[in-house]
Amino acid sequence: MGLYLNPGNEAFRKIRSGVYIDKTDLIDYINQTIPTTSNLTSFSRPRRFGKSFAAKMLCAYYDKSCDSRALFQGLKICRMDSYEEYLNKFDVIYLDITRFISTTTSLNEIVRNVQMSVIEELREAYPLCVREKEEVLANALFAISHKTGNKFIVIIDEWDALFREAKDDMTIQKEYVQLLRGLFKGGPSTDETIAVAYMTGILPIKKYGTESALTDFQEFTMTRPAKLAKYVGFTEAEVKKLCKKYHMDFEDMQTWYDGYSFNRIQHVYSPNSVMQAIRNEEFQNYWTASETYESLKKYIEMDFDGLKDAVVSMLGGETVRVKISTFQNDMTSFHSKDDVLTLLIHLGYLAYDSKTHKAAIPNLEVADAFGDAVSGKGWAYVATAIQDSDNLLEATMKGDCEKVATALEKTHESVASVLEYNNEASLSAAVILAYYTARRYYEIVHELPTGKGFADLSFLPRRNTDSPAMIVEQKYDKDADTAIKQIKEKRYDGKLKEYFGNLIMVGINYDKGTKKHTCLIEQA
Repeated sequence: MGLYLNPGNEAFRKIRSGVYIDKTDLIDYINQTIPTTSNLTSFSRPRRFGKSFAAKMLCAYYDKSCDSRALFQGLKICRMDSYEEYLNKFDVIYLDITRFISTTTSLNEIVRNVQMSVIEELREAYPLCVREKEEVLANALFAISHKTGNKFIVIIDEWDALFREAKDDMTIQKEYVQLLRGLFKGGPSTDETIAVAYMTGILPIKKYGTESALTDFQEFTMTRPAKLAKYVGFTEAEVKKLCKKYHMDFEDMQTWYDGYSFNRIQHVYSPNSVMQAIRNEEFQNYWTASETYESLKKYIEMDFDGLKDAVVSMLGGETVRVKISTFQNDMTSFHSKDDVLTLLIHLGYLAYDSKTHKAAIPNLEVADAFGDAVSGKGWAYVATAIQDSDNLLEATMKGDCEKVATALEKTHESVASVLEYNNEASLSAAVILAYYTARRYYEIVHELPTGKGFADLSFLPRRNTDSPAMIVEQKYDKDADTAIKQIKEKRYDGKLKEYFGNLIMVGINYDKGTKKHTCLIEQA
């Protein structure tokens, strides 16, 4: 048992001892690829989405230096036909690239350090196979496989860390890609040496032009997770089970950490945040504050046409179209707002719908991160609107129509240069932006079905809050009284009916000529 060759199962044992969701059926998927030409898998996900957990699980399952049968007892993989065939049957090489980065004095030495560290352990395990002066990892593996018939499982965690740390050093990046190509280039040497390769990281495989640097990998990403979508994070069924077990409120969990959606799985939750909420028995933003603020701030301040418009629209609850195909899968090659937004999808700051090709801010936790990030250069008007939103909500609760109208007008003036304000979608976005912090207390629903129509914006109180429900009806070039009358005429029943007696009706009119807002507030 070593650091890199056959690291054992202790890491997975620790994972199992905490808050745990059984994702071991991923092993069966990997097992099915072993006798095929699709045995090279790259699965990228954001930080805090369980990448290392999966890598350590695979190590524990395949590593022939340990007995993991008891560790997997009762888990999903035990019921799979492939379980017995490959359990603890391979030499495993496990590389955590962040470990090499944190322990080296120079990034220029990373690729050499990786190779020499693994070769040293291989030489100890197979002294008759590995030459004393061997410095090429691919050659050492091939020599062992050729003489013994053994194949290797290669698991690389945080495979893209070097691209993130040495993002401006093309020499280091190319040297690293050459190492990976040497290991996984395909052909007889790879076929004889590698049973399975599994790489996980944040970024998809680097592209040069339109081509992938590692063409033989089957790739699964945040924009195209395909059949691995249920392993991206926690599913709704899994979170409901956790909430029941640990006596946590599911609706609050959903509000804070849901929001990622794929063709196969409609509700995916941020795993680390769910586990942190359970451990601490408290719902809050568990993204690392400094990392979230600095990285997100840097990207949304980039000077690309349409980027600020897109961010403001998403802050207002809208979705924006994103062209993901031009992104080069690194942290430096940005040529448009679409490249920046695509990176934010891979980093987990945005959710992406592959059917509509649109992105959105997924949940309250990430909305908090955006709220913190829009405090720098060029974002003062948005930051002010967010800071004032608590006062706006308080004024609404008190029925202070003049103050509400003034606040909405102020937000309108701020976003007028970004949002085309003369349509309902933009007006709704501006209103939601003005009420930004209200999402802590309300689920905000566009076009909620009612008795005889749809409510423009419905603010439905979250559990554990005594806030009244709100309906916001918006009009153009009419008057606020007309908006209130429409609320009453539509007989807002259904989900809103239970709030009658504790329901605030807000009518807003925007005069396109004077660019003035008027407001009327009544209680139902």
